[in-house]
Amino acid sequence: MNIALDLHIHSALSPCGDNSMTPNNIINMANLKGLDAIAVTDHNSMENVPAVMKLGSKKGMIVIPGMEVQSREEVHLLCYFGSIEQALSFQHTVYRNLEGENNPGFFGEQLIMDEMDKVTGHNHGLLIGSVNLTVEQIVDLAGGMGGRVVPAHVDRKTYSIISNLGFIPPGLDIRSVEVSRPEDIYRLLRQHNRLKLYKIIHSSDAHRLEDILERKFFMEVEEKSISGILAQL
Repeated sequence: MNIALDLHIHSALSPCGDNSMTPNNIINMANLKGLDAIAVTDHNSMENVPAVMKLGSKKGMIVIPGMEVQSREEVHLLCYFGSIEQALSFQHTVYRNLEGENNPGFFGEQLIMDEMDKVTGHNHGLLIGSVNLTVEQIVDLAGGMGGRVVPAHVDRKTYSIISNLGFIPPGLDIRSVEVSRPEDIYRLLRQHNRLKLYKIIHSSDAHRLEDILERKFFMEVEEKSISGILAQL
């Protein structure tokens, strides 16, 4: 079956995410836009994922637990997991390798919320920074915990695996890459022939509610579930 999804959405936990990106607002907007599945992928943290997953289950929305990790090389990697338990175990590893403290006045607040959109705390770590792990280490760690890794927005000139490394390491255990502008796909394929080896997905990288995708990107899955989506990644 074909399902419409957006696998790169930030909540108010990301310092660059708008404070209107609350669990309820994200689920309600995704429903309004006709999506079947989403992933919440905050920077270097998953603390708002449980609330969004609870709300999604009540409204028939598939919510994949995810995180956008910034590697030591400043490459953004989308890490997806089959369960919240796997995701939180990975989060623990990321936190151990994340240094620095957030400056809310400069970077923005990092709000932790429950399913009622109540602020239950603030993450004080420097979530906008890099973890002390290489691209290869992140891919191996996530894969060892049952996750799937997708290099984010490979069409951009900053924070992408192509712009920062110049290439995708041949031995990297990935099957898909993400683009933020699908109209750039053919240009990218001409410039980087090896991209033909990967499945290409399109996501919004939404930091504001209005940026969440409409029914624009579809995926053929055998089963409408988290595991069915991860199998295609």
